[in-house]
Amino acid sequence: MRLALYEPDIAQNAATIIRLCACLGVGADIVEPCGFVFSDKGFRRAGMDYLEMAEVVRHDSWATFQTAGRSAAGRLVLLTTKAARAYTDFAFQPSDTLLLGRESAGVPEAVHAAADARLLIPMRPGARSVNVALAAAMVLGEALRQTNGFPQSMTHQA
Repeated sequence: MRLALYEPDIAQNAATIIRLCACLGVGADIVEPCGFVFSDKGFRRAGMDYLEMAEVVRHDSWATFQTAGRSAAGRLVLLTTKAARAYTDFAFQPSDTLLLGRESAGVPEAVHAAADARLLIPMRPGARSVNVALAAAMVLGEALRQTNGFPQSMTHQA
């Protein structure tokens, strides 16, 4: 399982998502350009010392991301408000890459077209979207639950 961010706009959201990935042992892909510098103070503050724990691969463009092993990888699952299918009605696979768009604009139509599946988070009428980091946590949590992909904690007692 991997989590990919398409041209993220907000440093704190990206760092929070990378921290989530570090804690859960999930690889993260960043499709650039970003709306911030990776050394940004806000980015470091939100990611804390977890940024060094994370497996992050930076791609300088969408084209680079697509050719960087995508053919051997699993499905590309786009989280989007423009989907018709809820993430709760989807069967995730361990090789899936969950893709989140820019906070300000989502993803362009070419990225929509490249996705193997497009999923949404069911919300009450009139609500536009949840924060991208919250969306990542919700859907990644369900995907890891379905695939038994959560890391085994040394302190967890059955």
